[in-house]
Amino acid sequence: MGSIDHFDLRSFDLNLLVAFDALMQERTVTRAATRLKVQQPAMSHSLSTLRMLLQDELFVRVGQAMQPTARARALAPRIRQALLQMQEVLRAEDSFDPETQDRIFRLGFSSELELLLMPDLAAELRRCAPGLRVIGRPVLREEVHRLLDDGEIDLAVGCFDHTAGRHHGLDLFDQALACCFNRELLPLDPPVDLDTYLSTGHALVTVNNLLQGCLDEALDRVGASLNVTMASSEFMTVLSAAAEAPVLATLPARMARRYGPRFGLTLSPLPLPLELRLPRVAMVWSAQTDRDPGAAWLRDRVAPILQRQAN
Repeated sequence: MGSIDHFDLRSFDLNLLVAFDALMQERTVTRAATRLKVQQPAMSHSLSTLRMLLQDELFVRVGQAMQPTARARALAPRIRQALLQMQEVLRAEDSFDPETQDRIFRLGFSSELELLLMPDLAAELRRCAPGLRVIGRPVLREEVHRLLDDGEIDLAVGCFDHTAGRHHGLDLFDQALACCFNRELLPLDPPVDLDTYLSTGHALVTVNNLLQGCLDEALDRVGASLNVTMASSEFMTVLSAAAEAPVLATLPARMARRYGPRFGLTLSPLPLPLELRLPRVAMVWSAQTDRDPGAAWLRDRVAPILQRQAN
């Protein structure tokens, strides 16, 4: 494909090509003006400009009609083809067929959301979109918007803000916490009471100090603290510790409910009497991809998966 001289094209009003094509079709200035919904003087001015730029009379009056010159006849099919191609480009709508599309989507997650979403999403993609692949990665709240803006991720799911005008978002659910434990090592009956909860050793997840911070705030209100024997940034590490040691693991309720039983753990609601102020989980994407049919299709898969995992 040849290069385009943008400066040369910028100096030429491309609307003149539309006027030329209308004149070729109608063969009178009056009917061409009507076709383009402009006044006759404006059409006459366009014809004069075309004659000057192309150095040719282009249309010669013969009786009541204007007949094209040899130069006009030579130009007409190429100009019409160019206009038809431009019209096709402007009217074209992007399409997305998940059954045949071959594409990679990159998702950014905070906290436990990757573990909650990716297994179900992978299963759904294998059923209805075998050519689509997804790559998940952890992202921090302070970097998520830059990653979306730069196109490094297509979608973010987690405790992220979407109030900026260049981002769109959908709130998915409010978070809650629960605790779980190995009943063979901790012979407790759920629900665990507050005194037992405070006196028992704990394994906690610390991701940017978010979960630990929320617990500290609630515990401060009742003048208590936890006996934290182990903390990790990995949820599976904390669940494994609860399976192997006599400790209580405090986790997001959805994580505890989904993965606790797989580690042989018993679940209990959190006995803290005060509500914890946990940020809402949202799905966030860039305005740049809002009308991308593939990205929209993916968002339509992600939201129901997480929304049906009720607290």
